[in-house]
Amino acid sequence: MNKKTKALIVALILVVVGLVGVYTYFVGKARSEATATLSPAQKLLTTDLERSYPGTVREVVKLYTEIEKCLHNEDYTEEEGRQLALMARMLYDDELLEANDEELNVIRWMEEIEAFKKAKRRLTGVAVAAAANVETFTEDGHSFARISCGYTVREGNNPSKSTSRVYLLRRDENRKWKIYGWESGDKVKPGGN
Repeated sequence: MNKKTKALIVALILVVVGLVGVYTYFVGKARSEATATLSPAQKLLTTDLERSYPGTVREVVKLYTEIEKCLHNEDYTEEEGRQLALMARMLYDDELLEANDEELNVIRWMEEIEAFKKAKRRLTGVAVAAAANVETFTEDGHSFARISCGYTVREGNNPSKSTSRVYLLRRDENRKWKIYGWESGDKVKPGGN
C-alpha cells in the first residue's frame, strides 16, 4: 500500500468515527430532552417492572409510595391514572390481587383520589423506614417482611397532619417481595403481630 492509500484510509476512518460521535451526541441529547419533558406520571410509567423489579422490601414500598404520591398530587390523563394504578397492582402479592378485583380496585382507587383532591388535600411527604428497620420473619413456610412508612398530608391552608402505615410483604416463588397488605400504623403493636 502506498502513502496516499494509507492516508485516505486513515482519513475515512476519522470521518466515520467523527460522524458516529456526532450522531451519538445528538441522539443522546434528544433522549435526555425527551426525558426532561416527561410528566411525573409519564416518568413513573417508563419503569419496566418486568425487567427491573425492585430488589428490596424498602425499594418495593418506595416505588409504591411514589405511585401514590403521583396519583394524589400530580396531573395526568385518565389513561395514565389507570396505568399507574395497574402498575401499583404489579407490586401486590397474588393473594392481595385475588381479594381485589382489578377493575373495581382501580375504580375505587380513582374515586378515593378524586375525593382527596376535591378536599384540597396534598400528600406533602412520604418517608419509608430505613432498610435496617425492616422486620423479617417466616410463617407457614413463607418469608415475610414488615416496614413502616410515614405520610404527611396537608388539607388546604391547614397545618399538615402525619399518619403512618405498616406494610406487610411476602416473598414470592421468584424471590420478589410483593405487598401482602397494610394497616394504619397506630393499629400495629411494636414488635409485630
